[in-house]
Amino acid sequence: MPIPTESVGSLPRPAKLQALYAEYDAGKISKEEFEAGQDEACKDSIERMEATGQWCVTDGENRASSFATYPVTDTLMGTGLADCLAADGQYFAIFDDGHHRQLPRLIKGPFRYRTYAADYFNKSKKYAKKPMKQAVIAPSMLYLLYPLDKEIEGYTRDEFVKDLVNECEKDIRQCFEAGAVRVSIDFTEGRLACKNDPRNPWTGRKMLQTFVDLNNKVLDRFSAEERKNIGIHTCPGGDCDSVHSKDVDYNELLPSMFQMNAGYFLIQLSTEEDKKRIYEICGKTSRADANGIPQICFIGVVNPLNPRVETPEEICNALVEASQYIPVERLGATDDCGFSPFSIDVKPQHDGPDAARLIAFQKIANRIKGVEMANAKLGV
Repeated sequence: MPIPTESVGSLPRPAKLQALYAEYDAGKISKEEFEAGQDEACKDSIERMEATGQWCVTDGENRASSFATYPVTDTLMGTGLADCLAADGQYFAIFDDGHHRQLPRLIKGPFRYRTYAADYFNKSKKYAKKPMKQAVIAPSMLYLLYPLDKEIEGYTRDEFVKDLVNECEKDIRQCFEAGAVRVSIDFTEGRLACKNDPRNPWTGRKMLQTFVDLNNKVLDRFSAEERKNIGIHTCPGGDCDSVHSKDVDYNELLPSMFQMNAGYFLIQLSTEEDKKRIYEICGKTSRADANGIPQICFIGVVNPLNPRVETPEEICNALVEASQYIPVERLGATDDCGFSPFSIDVKPQHDGPDAARLIAFQKIANRIKGVEMANAKLGV
């Protein structure tokens, strides 16, 4: 079987759309005008991704406030924030360049999504000629909405977890019902959970196993056949061309991550210094039988944070080398991360979001060419 290849999900929002977010937050444009701008960006994202040769495409998540907050707020500034939340939650991450991203704080129950990923998928699928996939947020990320050190009066943590698991299952099922052929779960908090950053208290609470167990509560509600098309994405962050946890050794994450009963994993790898060691960890700790399905390791061969476009030859060589450690029937190729997981991202290393957007499509096209070359070299 040829090596499969797939994008993570997000693309840089055009500068025009990012300006519309600001105008919408300021009350200068209507929701209809805002959504028309999102429609335009999503249509362009789909058409351009289809032109790269990618077999399943996304709308670039160009309707989402971010990969993490789409269920609870329309914008990163809090327009449309769910009424069970306040804006002053804990940091999700503090990035290496000093900027941070903050989550809302749960103030009352019951916890419910305002928006499901399928709501956006249904608006965008009319533009697609090829199959579409959808990225969703992990329950482990949304677990951080609950206060770290206290319980909410009248709504225990256990009650929240029950509601959270139900909502995350619903989010995934609705995507499949809407026609998504693949659903990948964003799990960037996994590597960050191993960082122990004193500026960000949750990262020092040894929460990785809690996260893995929580995510499995959702995954185990799906059959083996369904889980073949449910993936997990891990990366050390990718916002404003900066990262939050690349200093964490992958060996602290990967063996635990592969305990999750997903059918495939999208793994940042192109910027790792010792790729062979990471390939070997993936080969040894991913499972040929994860409750009835093999786990496919999609290795990252494209760096969304660097404007240099990887050549097909470089991508081919990475896959051929990886095949020495990961069985070729369980090897895939992907991008290290979404190209812009947050709706407002000026892409400082790329001369702005519009330039970054063009580069993203060039990188995707070369990834596909590189995979074709590797298939030929490996005879698959």
